[in-house]
Amino acid sequence: MINIRKLETELWEAADILRADSKVTSQEYCMPVLGLIFLRYAYSRFKFVEADILKNRPTRGGRVLPVDADDFKSKSAIFLPEKARYDFLVNLPDDADVGQAINYAMELIEEQSVQLKGVLPKNYTVLQNDLLRELLRIFNNSAFNEMKDDIIGRIYEYFLNKFAPAVASDDGVFFTPKSLVRMIVNIIEPSRGTVLDPACGSGGMFVSSADFIESYGVNANASMTFFGQEKVDYNAKLCMMNMAVHGLNAKIISGDEGNSFYHDAHNLDGCCDYVMANPPFNVDKVKSETCQNAGRLPFGLPSVNKSKEIGNANYLWISYFYSYLNEKGRAGFVMASSATDSQGKDKDIRQALIETGHVDVMISVGNNFFYTKTLPCSLWFFDKGKAENLKDKVLFIDARNYYTAVDRTLNEWSEWQLKNLNAIVWLYRGETEKYTKLIEEYRTFLGSGKPFTEQVQELSEKEKSLREEAKKAVEATAKNKKKKVREEYDEKLSELNEILTVAKEAEWLYEKFGDGEYNDVLGLCKVSNRAEIAEKGYSLTAGAYVGVAPVEDDGVNFHKRMTEIHNELLSLHAESNELMDTISKNMAEMGL
Repeated sequence: MINIRKLETELWEAADILRADSKVTSQEYCMPVLGLIFLRYAYSRFKFVEADILKNRPTRGGRVLPVDADDFKSKSAIFLPEKARYDFLVNLPDDADVGQAINYAMELIEEQSVQLKGVLPKNYTVLQNDLLRELLRIFNNSAFNEMKDDIIGRIYEYFLNKFAPAVASDDGVFFTPKSLVRMIVNIIEPSRGTVLDPACGSGGMFVSSADFIESYGVNANASMTFFGQEKVDYNAKLCMMNMAVHGLNAKIISGDEGNSFYHDAHNLDGCCDYVMANPPFNVDKVKSETCQNAGRLPFGLPSVNKSKEIGNANYLWISYFYSYLNEKGRAGFVMASSATDSQGKDKDIRQALIETGHVDVMISVGNNFFYTKTLPCSLWFFDKGKAENLKDKVLFIDARNYYTAVDRTLNEWSEWQLKNLNAIVWLYRGETEKYTKLIEEYRTFLGSGKPFTEQVQELSEKEKSLREEAKKAVEATAKNKKKKVREEYDEKLSELNEILTVAKEAEWLYEKFGDGEYNDVLGLCKVSNRAEIAEKGYSLTAGAYVGVAPVEDDGVNFHKRMTEIHNELLSLHAESNELMDTISKNMAEMGL
């Protein structure tokens, strides 16, 4: 498993030191660096597909036939001519003009991909040879060989965020976390047809959709057509690069025409099978008359001020996403948490939406899920093709307290947590067989038919015992060998903890839904009908429906603990005063 945060930091620190030592500005440095990351990732993708092509490659005269561009086209991947391959560039001779070689590599790649024409940076000759050689070395990292995750999106966004003070405008656009993207894709379940992301950024929604489809053995390009709009040209270029290295075809429109507030650039109103997006939240100063003329407003405009501007565009996005759907279409998108309860015209639009019967699922998400922001959000899901027995219902899930802490500032849903939340939706939809399959997946992973609660208890005891054993072993080991012994036990504990974590997730799910029957769970989920929602003032805030789970008694005496904290505070305050007195005396002695 790649520690993506550690990788990002290491790559940035190395690259930024080089920039600081050179004469280039951040703005001059930004796109060339991102282009090199693209080159490295493209090469990893090339090697991955090449290995697949060579598996059963015919031979001639005892030699395996070489691969060519047509072989890669059949795999929906980019063929890299030799001089566009990263290993060629890394091993250039000492007297080579590295900038010119990289420019030529970019030109060769653009010749192989129509959608990359004019997209890749080709200004590398402005950078010194030594700088480029060192950058090529930095990004020659084995982590880029991992093909299952959208690493390019994470690395690109991280670098873009670090460059932001000099080159990026802060208009509310930021990277959509992988777990939120996967949650959206898992719930709307794209299979075939037209997919639109009207605020596509670096294309994470498209990549995750393709992964979902191909996990069922279906070729994404053959079954799906991807359309994107992106106001920021820079982000659109990142998206096109991202799609290309994943072998996906997409039609992306950027710039003024890509501004979704004012343009339906692909003429897709009422035509989409799936809409997915993470739009910028709480955008203001949107021209109301231009929006009115652009259409896609089945419920009318949100509130308009005296300047004929929309002060908060959240419900413009929400209206657009609904309007783009065809008669069976599904939408899933990220939205500011405040939108579930906003008043005025927003409430009127929300009421009209609810009365269509097409609001399907609402999920509340806690803080620290975004890569660069700390704000909470909600995931909204529409389904115009809902089953007849669900048309009067909405599933609310409050997942604010259900997550894995990656570090102090970032939370996410683990693979199993994603599956558990998805399982609640399956049961709400009556898809019991999917739930049953997940329970069997848990049993297979854990390798036991015992009740999950019993397995958690056994694994917890085993983990405690192993920790005690590790402590004794380290204490009894000679000083020069302690590190090795500690590392060996850390590895064993890590493996055991992984199993224990999965067992706990299995227990979490099974104790709530048993063999596969949906029921409302206090503090977690509730299915409400439209009459109940009307009674709540047409709120779509999950917490208003699911209630609050009972808090377990942690055994701490509140009054006693508060007294202890108060005494600790008084003690610290006294120490602070003494320290200030000492500092003042010292400064007086120095004549200050």
